[in-house]
Amino acid sequence: MAYLWFKALHIVGVVSWFAGMFYLPRLFVYHAEANEQPEAVRTVLQQQYQIMEQRLYRIIMTPALILTVAMAIGMLVLVPDMWKDTWLQVKLALVLVLIGYHHLCSRLMKEMAAGKFRFSGQQFRWFNEFPTVLFFIVVLLAVFKSSFPTSAATWSVVGMVVAMAAIIQLYARKRRLAKERSVQSELSEAGVAESSAS
Repeated sequence: MAYLWFKALHIVGVVSWFAGMFYLPRLFVYHAEANEQPEAVRTVLQQQYQIMEQRLYRIIMTPALILTVAMAIGMLVLVPDMWKDTWLQVKLALVLVLIGYHHLCSRLMKEMAAGKFRFSGQQFRWFNEFPTVLFFIVVLLAVFKSSFPTSAATWSVVGMVVAMAAIIQLYARKRRLAKERSVQSELSEAGVAESSAS
């Protein structure tokens, strides 16, 4: 019975942790893009994003990470033979990478709070997709265990990355065209105002 409690709470921790890891880098995108706004708007937006990022990281993500790891340790203590399974060793290696990502998010948050932006909004969009790919692989490992479908998983990951790349590029193009239209509209309005003044 204790094992099932550990497993249930582990799943709750994982879901909460990943919800934060999916959302925090999205806030980084908006935080970085706030630099493109006029000074007054930029300051307000960046302060608001900074508060949202810190609360998400400290109140949701970090406690969820601790719960995830603590419950996993509990399960491994109760069933130590699981250590021998290759699928679990791979899963744990990926979890270590995700913990590194979690700490990198903290570092990026501190840099942005200090006004240093290592990545652009576009680059943060790529950064945002990293945990999605690892989450997919970790879930497959947890479900399939020793019968992990390596070939199908590889092609699925490649497909995901290609789809993400296409979507990110299409969105960047859409934003660029909208910005060009806005500039052209402002120029034509300024031209009309000039000609009516003369």
